[in-house]
Amino acid sequence: MPGHLAGIRPFLVIGQNLANQLSFLLRQIRQQAILSNMTKHDPDLSLLFHALADATRRSILTRLAETPARVTDLAEPTGLRLPTVMRHLAVLEEAGLIVTSKDGRVRTCAIVPEAMEPARTWMDDQRAIWEGRLDRLNAYVMNVMKERGQ
Repeated sequence: MPGHLAGIRPFLVIGQNLANQLSFLLRQIRQQAILSNMTKHDPDLSLLFHALADATRRSILTRLAETPARVTDLAEPTGLRLPTVMRHLAVLEEAGLIVTSKDGRVRTCAIVPEAMEPARTWMDDQRAIWEGRLDRLNAYVMNVMKERGQ
């Protein structure tokens, strides 16, 4: 470093240290923003999709969309044993898709339609993202074709 700039060397070192610290802090903020964005999604969304992933559980929900039903009535068309159906119902109940009530020895299940809202919202958001991407792709292709005179 030339002699006339020697006096600013400590300031350059301090400046470099501040730049390093600022860079570190910005990385931390960016990571927190990513995590914060991820937490905006419903934490039970995975439970909901897991419950909907099984055909038996979807058929139970379809039946319950008509009217509440007893567990034995839900088990009958599936051909499954009652303990297996009870496990399916437990998954649906854990996801908040159904509620059960017991009257004596009879357990009745009812659907909770509003429980589907987080899945619907997530799918609507995904649809909007992909429609935007496809619209941009279409515009790009049309622009390329126009430039080529097609």
